[in-house]
Amino acid sequence: MGTTVELLILGAGWTSTFLIPLCKARGISYAATSRAGRDGTIAFEFDPHSTDPSPFAALPNAHTVLITFPIKLAGASTQLVRLFHETHPEGKLAAFVQLGSTGIWDGGPTLTAEGHVWTDRHSKFDETNDRAKAEIELLALAPKVPTTVLNLCGLWGGPRQPKNWVSRVAPTKDALKQKGSVHMIHGLDVARAVLAVHAHVDRASGQRWLLTDARVYDWWDLASAWGEEGKQPHWVQELIREAGIRGLPRTPEIIGRAMDSREFWETFELEPVKGRLGLE
Repeated sequence: MGTTVELLILGAGWTSTFLIPLCKARGISYAATSRAGRDGTIAFEFDPHSTDPSPFAALPNAHTVLITFPIKLAGASTQLVRLFHETHPEGKLAAFVQLGSTGIWDGGPTLTAEGHVWTDRHSKFDETNDRAKAEIELLALAPKVPTTVLNLCGLWGGPRQPKNWVSRVAPTKDALKQKGSVHMIHGLDVARAVLAVHAHVDRASGQRWLLTDARVYDWWDLASAWGEEGKQPHWVQELIREAGIRGLPRTPEIIGRAMDSREFWETFELEPVKGRLGLE
C-alpha cells in the first residue's frame, strides 16, 4: 500500500479505544488492523508460523508500528519486522513498539531475592517467559531497527473498572488475606505513553520500560472501599486487627512488592493524568 501514516496499530483492541481518539485530537495520522477488518480497520492477522509476506502488503507505510498482541514464538518478532520492511521498501524505516506485561517480573528472580521490595525496569525478570523471550528478540534488532517494549501493569478505564473486580479477587476472607499490592495504569496514560515513544524514538530505542500510574495500591484498601457490606470491608477490619496494622493502605515494605516506573515518566517528560482508580 502506497499511503503513509505516522502510527500503525496492529490489533485494534482495548488500547485503541483510547489511542485512536488521542491521535485524532493531536492530528496524528494513523491506521489500525483487526482480524475481520471491522469498524474501518484493515483486515490483518499475524501468523507467527508463516513466512508469507502477502498479508503485510495490505498495510500502509508507517513511521511507528505498535504491536498490541503478545508474541510468544521464537523468531516471530524478527519475522514480523522483516516481512513488514520487505513489503514496504519505499517507506521510512519504521520503529516498532511492543506492548508487554509487568507479569514477567512476577515470580521471577527479583521477587524471590531476599529482602526485595521494589522492582524497576532494570530488575531481573523471568527470561524463560515466552513473551519476555520474544521481547528480548525484538529489542536485539536495535539500533539498526528502532525497537522498544512497554511492559504494562494492570489496565483499567472504560468498561474495565477495578471496583467491579473485588468480589472476584477476594470472594473469601482467606483469599483476601493473601492479596497484597496491585499496580494499575489507565488506558489514556497508555495512549499518551505510546505517542511519547512515537515522538521520541531516539530516547526509546533498544529499551524496555515499566509502566504504572506511579502508585502502589493495596488490595485490602480497595476491598475495604469497594467490597460488599458485611463481607470484604468486614474481613479487612478483622485482618488488620489480626495483623496489628493500624491503617490502610499498607506500605510496600509490609506488602513486599512494589513497582517503580519513574524512569519512563522522567525520560519522556510526562506524568500520569489518571492517577486515582475509579475517577474517569
